Amino acid sequence: MLPPINALVIMGVAGCGKSSVSQAICALNGATPIEGDAFHPAENIRKMSAGIPLTDADRSGWLGILCDELRRSIDAGQPPVLSCSALKRSYRERLRSAVPGLGFVYLELTPAVAARRVAERPGHFMPTSMIDSQFATLEPPVDEPLTLVLDASRQDIPQLAAAAHHWWRQHEPD
Repeated sequence: MLPPINALVIMGVAGCGKSSVSQAICALNGATPIEGDAFHPAENIRKMSAGIPLTDADRSGWLGILCDELRRSIDAGQPPVLSCSALKRSYRERLRSAVPGLGFVYLELTPAVAARRVAERPGHFMPTSMIDSQFATLEPPVDEPLTLVLDASRQDIPQLAAAAHHWWRQHEPD
């Protein structure tokens, strides 16, 4: 029997498709989407918009809010799917400690594809100049528990969502 997954985090660098894949998974199984970017404080948005990478301290309060949102959704009986960069292992461990049975779907992407996709997004606060800092911060979730790695460079949103949905269903709690 596979260990149960009570909630998902769709993670990766900017431009990998976190929000779109999260929404598509929720449409497949009725889960509750949580858009991580919606919970950034104004100062974080200002810094990122100006091309200034966030520090661990900048992300700390934001991660705490995301932990609360995940728990709130689970307590309400609504399995959540969080879109969140979760670039460092320490960030993922913080989320895991707040929510037992948390699964991660890592949307792996090349820097070139990420830069192209971010440049094509209208009205988003993340400038393409931030891509290098995203990859510099990224600690890929190699050998981490309850983690699925998908190639977001070669698969489209429906394929990524279907793969993640299938994997999650294999880990459904009893």
